[in-house]
Amino acid sequence: MASRFANPTFLWRTGALLVASGIVTGAFGAHAIRKRVAPEKLVAWNSASHYAFLNGLGLLAISLHPRFSVHKFAGPAIALGCVFFSGSIPFLVLNPERFKFLGPITPIGGSLMIAGYVALAL
Repeated sequence: MASRFANPTFLWRTGALLVASGIVTGAFGAHAIRKRVAPEKLVAWNSASHYAFLNGLGLLAISLHPRFSVHKFAGPAIALGCVFFSGSIPFLVLNPERFKFLGPITPIGGSLMIAGYVALAL
């Protein structure tokens, strides 16, 4: 039985929004902030963009699978992990002092994404 967050519709919509956010942040990084941040910060920005895009595609694929689209942990963990990971990095790039409290959120997000994909393999 699917839960509120572990159902194909939620995963499809979340995946689509993550793909869109990956495209937007990638374009913003390539055009708007490229000359305003240090190169190593731009690398972090691009990583956040790529992870959002790729995990969004992953969620789109998972939403189409008859068994995994209702997995109670995997899809929601990937979605939340991606939001934590890809959502915290731009704030840390743009204003690290103001948003330093988000620093621990980034690896938590990465761990959630990994756990979600591992759960699909078990």
